[in-house]
Amino acid sequence: MSDAQEKKSGPGGSWRTRLRSRLRRPLSFYLTMLLLIAIVPSFVFSLIILKRSTDEQERVVTALLKASTGSVTRLVEREVDGMLTTLKVLVAAGADDGNNPERFYGRARSSLADTDSNLLVIDRGHNQLFNTRVPYGSPLGKASDPASIDHAFRNGGPFISNVFFGKTAQKWVFNVYLPITTPLGNSDYLLALTRNAESMGKTVNRDVLSPGWNAALLDGAGHVIASSDPDLAVGKPFFMEIVPALRVGVGDAVHDGVEYRTVTEFSVLTGWKIVAWAKSADVDAPALWSYLWLSLGGLLFGGIAVAGSTAIASLLTQGVKVLARDAHLLGAGRPIAPRKHMIVEIETVSAALADAAQARRKAENEIRFLMREVAHRSKNQLTVIQSMLNQSLNAAESRVDFAETFRKRIAGLARSTDLMIANAAQGVDFQELAQNQLQPFTPDDPQRVHLSGPPVRLDAQVSQTLGMALHELATNATKYGALANSSGVIDLQWSVLEGTFLFVWREKGADIAPAEGASPRKGFGTMVLERMLGMALDAKLERIMHEDGIEWRVRIPEEKLSANLAAQP
Repeated sequence: MSDAQEKKSGPGGSWRTRLRSRLRRPLSFYLTMLLLIAIVPSFVFSLIILKRSTDEQERVVTALLKASTGSVTRLVEREVDGMLTTLKVLVAAGADDGNNPERFYGRARSSLADTDSNLLVIDRGHNQLFNTRVPYGSPLGKASDPASIDHAFRNGGPFISNVFFGKTAQKWVFNVYLPITTPLGNSDYLLALTRNAESMGKTVNRDVLSPGWNAALLDGAGHVIASSDPDLAVGKPFFMEIVPALRVGVGDAVHDGVEYRTVTEFSVLTGWKIVAWAKSADVDAPALWSYLWLSLGGLLFGGIAVAGSTAIASLLTQGVKVLARDAHLLGAGRPIAPRKHMIVEIETVSAALADAAQARRKAENEIRFLMREVAHRSKNQLTVIQSMLNQSLNAAESRVDFAETFRKRIAGLARSTDLMIANAAQGVDFQELAQNQLQPFTPDDPQRVHLSGPPVRLDAQVSQTLGMALHELATNATKYGALANSSGVIDLQWSVLEGTFLFVWREKGADIAPAEGASPRKGFGTMVLERMLGMALDAKLERIMHEDGIEWRVRIPEEKLSANLAAQP
């Protein structure tokens, strides 16, 4: 829509004008936007998929860690439960050796020889009656964990101590206590299985943990019993002091400004905790690296896409500038040569502009020719009208007869034109065309014009061309040939043979003036015939001069006669 039309269309047109003005951008801008529209949704979709993948991976890792800590808990409880079972067996064995402590010592030491445990017998005064770590009868001091001993006596049942430093073992140990009742019915003694804390290291093996994670077994006071991290000393408080306050499950903790992810499990049997931990930065590192690589890849591919779109836009712009120059040349009527371009579509437009320039020059040449033809035919029409006037005047006996005769001939000339217009769609019969074209020129004696030939149907364009040719021949005959006197005859014959349409125009009885030179000069009418028929219908013309008049033999390919007519529905 033009600006004038948009102004007339009211507010809608004004709105479109403003929108077009605001959206006016270089080609590189729209190519870049197109690429970003294609890339950005894919990038966002990749981020969403990556986020879902990392979340799912984190859930899987958390589930595995919970399973690992649960496995450690069950392993610890199995170890402790085994120690309780051993104590109960030893209690039963001690009942038989109640009056012989040395014998009970020997049997206990023999039973525990292949284990990590040792047996102690402790009274209410915290005194060690014997300890299988040392030979029987060796001097023994007070037990190293009086608080747990008192608690075990008060509880009256099995009790698992926290980790403590054993004076006899000179190592960090823990005990499992079980009160016993003597044959006399008192419960003044405890059987205790003691184990080195380091023996529990196998329960927190790093091999069962995910990369970057550690685990530790803590007693009820938060002291380390065993750990996969060699930097954590046994018997020392766990480095995250808040761990004892943590709930069981997955959590977060902060120590010295460093964030940690934790997974904790609680053992009901022992009162201990199993803690797995890792730095949040280490846990999140794979996801962060994935996001970083995705972002860098997106920026890289986006940059490549923008650079590519800029390069393509530059190529298109160069091609458009060349097309603009060619368009200016076309407007100026100058010839244009088809150019080679890197863009096939631009090359197609360039070829179309070159064809348009050539067609324009051809059209201009045809227009010049038609203008000359119009001028020539106008003169011929005047000549025809003058001839019609003279014939009507010579034959008329009165002014009324003259007017009537002249009117009929003018009407015949008009009918010839109407014939071509009226029968353009169905085609014009050549004989009808010839009759209408020659009727204005036919003298009072109709025997002076002979027509003969088979029915031949012509399309509008061919009929117009042949009509002009017959008009030209009749005009020349009226001016210089058989119709220029009162006795000349025109014989028009046509036929179709072997795919060729042949019509012969023969003038007889014409007054031929002798030629002054070696070859007579061709008039404009002859040039019109040769050029018009030759160019439009691929006709071959043969011009023969006889003593009594001219003869034209015109051969036209049969397919030229009704090509457009056959294409019509």
